[in-house]
Amino acid sequence: MDAGTDPDRADDAGGPVGRDAPAHDDLVHDAVLRFRYPDERHARLVAGAVGVEVGEIDDDRSAATVDRAGDEVVVRVRAADLVALRAGLNSWRRLVGVAEDVVGRAGGDPGRVR
Repeated sequence: MDAGTDPDRADDAGGPVGRDAPAHDDLVHDAVLRFRYPDERHARLVAGAVGVEVGEIDDDRSAATVDRAGDEVVVRVRAADLVALRAGLNSWRRLVGVAEDVVGRAGGDPGRVR
């Protein structure tokens, strides 16, 4: 299935990737991670790789969304408390780092997030 027909993958126009995070009214803290890539192709690959985790690693204390706009991947983490926010940010940063490493090994640029 190509990126344009798979709802869990980023499409050429950007936009949300993966399932929508559950609605949590008590997630009062939030932070945004932005990752810029050499081109839209790299951003699409990384967003597609990590986007499948949206909704899968959420819990009652945190949730996240993944979006892509051109050559940038944006991860927004929302949490009920600062400990959960930090844990969520660390988890998503690691997930993006792994995706970058895989893209790098597949012929793109080497990963940059550790």
